[in-house]
Amino acid sequence: MITPSRKSAGISYAIREVMIPARELEKKGIEIIKLNIGDPIAYDFDTPQHIKDALYKGAMEGYNGYAPSEGYAELREEIAKREKRRNDMDYDIDDIIITSGVTEALQLFLASTLNEGDELLVPGPTYAPYNLITSFYGANPIPYATLEEEDWQPDVDDIRKKITDKTKGIVIINPNNPTGALYPAKVIKEIIDVAAEHEIVIISDEIYDDIVFEGKHYATATLAKDVPMITFNGFSKVYLVPGWRMGYAIFNNPNGELDGIKDAFLRIARSRLCANSVAQRAMIAALKGSQEHIKEMVSRLKKRRDFAYRRINEIAGLSTSKPQGAFYIFPKIEEMVWKDDKEFVLDLLKNAHVLVVHGSGFCPVYGPGHFRAVILPPLNMMEEAFNRIETFMKQRLGK
Repeated sequence: MITPSRKSAGISYAIREVMIPARELEKKGIEIIKLNIGDPIAYDFDTPQHIKDALYKGAMEGYNGYAPSEGYAELREEIAKREKRRNDMDYDIDDIIITSGVTEALQLFLASTLNEGDELLVPGPTYAPYNLITSFYGANPIPYATLEEEDWQPDVDDIRKKITDKTKGIVIINPNNPTGALYPAKVIKEIIDVAAEHEIVIISDEIYDDIVFEGKHYATATLAKDVPMITFNGFSKVYLVPGWRMGYAIFNNPNGELDGIKDAFLRIARSRLCANSVAQRAMIAALKGSQEHIKEMVSRLKKRRDFAYRRINEIAGLSTSKPQGAFYIFPKIEEMVWKDDKEFVLDLLKNAHVLVVHGSGFCPVYGPGHFRAVILPPLNMMEEAFNRIETFMKQRLGK
C-alpha cells in the first residue's frame, strides 16, 4: 500500500479548508457570502491597468524564459529604491531575493534556518503557514501572547519568558494577520532588544505595510539597523496581484551574522529555479508607476473597517477590537454554546451561509473562541453577512 508521508499528516490550512464544506453547499445551489480569504480581487478591487499592461509588455518583449534565481536586477533595484524612499534604509540589490509570494520566502528561510527540535517564536494568533511550515521541518512553533484587551499588541514579557537555548528566531507580523493590529515603535524596539540580547534573528513580515488606517507603520529594520533580520514583503496585497505570486526577502545583515543562512537560502532558491519572469517585469512598473490606487484602496477599506467594527459589536454574543491595518477583523465569541470555534464556523456556514475562519486555525493557544473575517467586501455585502450572523446568534443564544 502506498501511504502519505508522516510530515504531510500535520498540514492543515484552515483558511482554504473551510472552503470544502462551502463548495458542497454551493453545489446544491446555495449562495455563500465568503468572508474567509484575503484576496481583494475576489471582491470589488482590481489590479491597476498600468500593471496589467506591463505584464503583457513583458511577455511581448520576450521575458518568457527563466529569470535569475534571485530575481531580475532591475526589480531588486526598484525595491531597494522603495526601501530608501519609504524607510530610509540602504540595501544593496544582493540583499534582496525575489520569491513566489511571501509564503515561498518563508519556506526558503525556514528551510535554511531550522533543524529538528529548534523553536520559532510566533505571535499568537499568527498567519497559519508560520506554524505549518515550522512544524513541517520538524521544529516547534512557540506562540507568544498578544493582548486582546490592548488591541492585540505583543506581550514582550511573554516573549522574553519563552526564549530557550533552542530559539532560532522571533516573528513579527506588522500589520498583523489575522488581528489587524499595528505595532508602535516602542513595542517593536522592545522585541528587538530581546532578540539582540539573546543573539537571535528577527523575521519581520510586512506584506500589509501600506494598508494602515490610523497611526504609522514602522519597518522593523529602521529600528534595528545593527540587528540581524530578514524582512518579508511583496506585491499581492498593496498592488492587488495576489494570484501573480510576487514576494521578496530582504536580508539586513550588518555584521555578517546571516551569511551562512543567506547562502543556504540562495542555494535552495536556485534549486527551485526562479519566480515568475513576466510578473517580475510588471512589478518593476508597479513600483515605478502611479501609487494612487493605494490611497483609494485604503480609503475604501477604512470605511469598511469602521462598518465591520461597529456592526460586530452590535451583535449579541460577539465583540471585537478595532483593526488598525491590513484587511482582517478577529472577533471574540463571547457566549460559546458550541463545542469550539470550528463548530461555530461550520454551524454558521450551514445555517446562515456565511463563511469565516475559526480562530484556532491561526493558533491553538491564543486563537480559540474567535473567528477571522475579511473587511474586503462592499458595504452592502458585509451588511447582509452581518445581518445573517446577527439572526443566527439570536437563534442560537435564544435572545
